[in-house]
Amino acid sequence: MGRLRTIARRTFLFGSVAIAGGVAFGTYLVKRDIPNPLEDDLAAGEATFNPWVKIDGQTITLITPHSDKGQGVVSAQAALIAEELDLDFGQFKVSFGAPSPAYWNTAMASEGAPFKSTDQSFAAETTRSMMGGLMKVIGLQGTGGSTSMADSFDKLRYAGAVARETLKLAASQQHGVPVAELKTKSGAVILPDGTEIPYTALANAAAALDPVEDVTLRDPSMWRLIGKPMERLDIVGKSTGTLDYGIDLSVDGMVHAAVRLDPCRSGEIVSYDASAARAMRGVSDVLEITDGLAVIADNTWRAIQAANAIDVTWGNPPYPPAMDGHWDALAASFNPDQLDRQWRDDGDVDGALASGSVVEAEYRSPYVAHAPLEPLNAIVVVTDDTVEIWTGHQMPRQLLTIISGVTGHDEAQITFHNQFIGGSFGHRLEFEYIKQAAEIANQMRGTPVKLTYSREEDFAQDFPRHIAMGRAKGTVSNGQVETIDVAIAAPSVMSSQMARAGIPVPGPDMQIAAGAWNNPYAIPNYRMSAYRAPELAPTSSWRAVGAPAAGFIFDSFLDELIHAAGADPMAERIRLIDHDVSRKVLEAVADMSSWGGELAPNQGRGVAFVESFGVPTAEVVQVTATDAGIRLDKVWVACDVGTVIDPVNFENLVQGGVIFGLGHAINSEITYADGMAEQTNYHAHEAMRMYQCPEIIVKGLENNSHVRGIGEPPVPPAAPALANAIFAATGQRLREMPFNKFIDFV
Repeated sequence: MGRLRTIARRTFLFGSVAIAGGVAFGTYLVKRDIPNPLEDDLAAGEATFNPWVKIDGQTITLITPHSDKGQGVVSAQAALIAEELDLDFGQFKVSFGAPSPAYWNTAMASEGAPFKSTDQSFAAETTRSMMGGLMKVIGLQGTGGSTSMADSFDKLRYAGAVARETLKLAASQQHGVPVAELKTKSGAVILPDGTEIPYTALANAAAALDPVEDVTLRDPSMWRLIGKPMERLDIVGKSTGTLDYGIDLSVDGMVHAAVRLDPCRSGEIVSYDASAARAMRGVSDVLEITDGLAVIADNTWRAIQAANAIDVTWGNPPYPPAMDGHWDALAASFNPDQLDRQWRDDGDVDGALASGSVVEAEYRSPYVAHAPLEPLNAIVVVTDDTVEIWTGHQMPRQLLTIISGVTGHDEAQITFHNQFIGGSFGHRLEFEYIKQAAEIANQMRGTPVKLTYSREEDFAQDFPRHIAMGRAKGTVSNGQVETIDVAIAAPSVMSSQMARAGIPVPGPDMQIAAGAWNNPYAIPNYRMSAYRAPELAPTSSWRAVGAPAAGFIFDSFLDELIHAAGADPMAERIRLIDHDVSRKVLEAVADMSSWGGELAPNQGRGVAFVESFGVPTAEVVQVTATDAGIRLDKVWVACDVGTVIDPVNFENLVQGGVIFGLGHAINSEITYADGMAEQTNYHAHEAMRMYQCPEIIVKGLENNSHVRGIGEPPVPPAAPALANAIFAATGQRLREMPFNKFIDFV
C-alpha cells in the first residue's frame, strides 16, 4: 500500500468527511477523536493502541466489533489486524467488545447515498462523504448491507500496523536498538541477533508510550493471511457443538420466559384467560407486556407450553387480513401520487413505446420470512442501578438506546454482551424481542430472565421481506434490446424497519428499486420507476434487502426482451453493459459455464446479472426438465469484491447465498389469512433440500476499485437465473415466486 495510500485513505475517511460532512454536522463533530473504549477499564501493565488491540502480560486480545451471524466475519476482522501485527491464528483471542461510537461503520455511508456504486462523480463522492460524516457523528455501529469488510479493510490493518510499530518502539527503548533494525514475526519483536521478545513481554513498556500512528501498510505481495485460505476461528467450535450461541447461555438464578404475542399486530388484547397456563407445572407467573403476554417458568419448554395454553382474543390487523388485499394495494399504487422516485429516465421511452411493438409482463415477489435456525432469545437482568444483557445483535449501540427507553436506566448503566448468532439474514436487526425481554426483567428486578421464542412465535412475529409487484414494457429492434420501462410497487421496508428502531428515514426508499435501477446497462431508452405502496404487513431488511425482488423483476423482463429480439441472452447482456468491471464478471461466467456449448435433451441454461452492495454478480443456472419435474444440475457464479479476504470462506458464502436464493425462489412465501401469517414452521416455508442442491462453481474477480462484502450479492441473481433457465428448457415463463406454485421440482 505504501505511505501515500495510507495518507490518501485516512484523508478520505477523515479529511473529506470533515469538509463535506462538516458543512452539515459541524466540522468539530466530524473531525473529533472518539475515545478508545478499551482505556475505560485498562489494568496496570495492559496496553491498548486503538479500539481494536489490547495486550497484557499473558494475552493478546483483538476486538472484532462486527457481529458474526455465520458469515465468518470474526475471523476476517481478526485476520486484517493480524496481517499487519504479525500474529498467527492461535496466538490471540477475540472479543466483540463493548458498544462504542469508536466502531462507527464507515461503509454504511455509501449504501445510504442515492447514487450507483459505479458513479464516482463529484456529487456522488461529496454525498458519500457527508453520509460518512453523519455515520461518525451519530456513532452508528452496525453489521449489515455486506459492509463489514468494506468498513474494516483499511482501518483494521491500520490498527494492526499501529500496534506493531508501537511494540517495536517499546523494544527499541528497552534494548537500545534502532527501530529500523527491528522486525516482527509470529507475535514477537525480533532483535538483530535473532532474539525474540514476545509482544506480551512488551505490554508494560508499550503502555507508557503514545501509539505510533505514522505507519506504512504492507504491500499485498507481502501478505501472509489476506487472500490465503484460512481455518476460521469458529470452525472447530461449530463442528463439535462447543461454540456457545446466545440460546446456549445460562446465568445463575435465572428464570425462563416465553411470549404469546399479537399475530395481527393490532396493538390490542381484547381479552385473555391465563388460568390454564398458571395451573401448569413449573409456571410461576403470567405478565402483561406490550402487544402480548409473557409466561415465567422453570424451563423453556414449560414456558412455551403454558404460553400456548393462554386463551387470547386479539384486535384487528392494521393491514388487509387476506393476501388479495395486499396485492390489490400494490396494483393500486401505480399512480403518479405514489411515485416514490423515478430512478432512471434515459433516452425517449415514451416515444419508443409508441412507435414499436411492445412486450409487456407483470411480476410478483411475495413476503418471505427470515427463519434462521436460532430462534430469537435474550438474557436480561435489571436491577435498580444496572441492566445486563446477553444476546446476539447487529446494532449494539442502538440496542442500548432501546433498552434505556424500556427500563429508564442511563445507557452508561447498561452492559451488553454480544454473542455469536445462529443465522440472521436481517432478523437480528430488529429490537422487539429485546424490548420484551427487558420489559419482563424490569417487572422482576434482580432476577435474570431468559426469553426464548418458540419456532412458531418466531415465524408469527417475523418482519418478513417486503412484498413487491413489477410491471414492465419494452421494445426490441434489429435483434437488440431498445427500450425497457420497469415500474415496481412495494411498501417502504426502510420506513417500516427504522420506525421501530426510532430512526427517521426521510426521502425516497432506495430499496424499492435496488437491483433494477443501479445495474450498469446502457439501454438506449431506459426508465426505472419506484412506487411506494401504503404500509401493509410490517417488514424488515431481508438478505440483500430490495435486490432479490427488484433484481428478479428487472432481469427476468430483460431476458424476455432478449428472447423477443432473437438475441443470445449472454451476448446481449455483455453488449449492453457499459461498466468494464461488470462486463468482465459476465464474460467470466460465460467462460466458466462454456456458454453456447451443446446441451443434452430437455436441458436449459439461464443467466442473470444483478449488482447489489457494489458487487456485480452474474450467475448461470443449468436445469433439466424431467418427467417428475425440474432438476437443478449446476450453477456457475462470478462476482467481483475487489479483494478476496479468504478464498475458502468467500466460496462458502457465495455457495450459501446461491442456495438461499434458489431455495426461497422455489419454495418460500409468507401469506396472511385473518391478519395472521399462515406459515408457522419450516414445513410450510421450506429451504432447499439437500437432494435438490446443484453443484455450484464459484469465481471471485478482483478488478473492483473498492473492497466489498459478499454475504448478500449472490442471492438476487439466483431467482431470475433459475426462471430464465426453466424457460430455456421448457418454454414456460415464471413471473411469480415461489415457483413451486406452478411447476414441480425434483
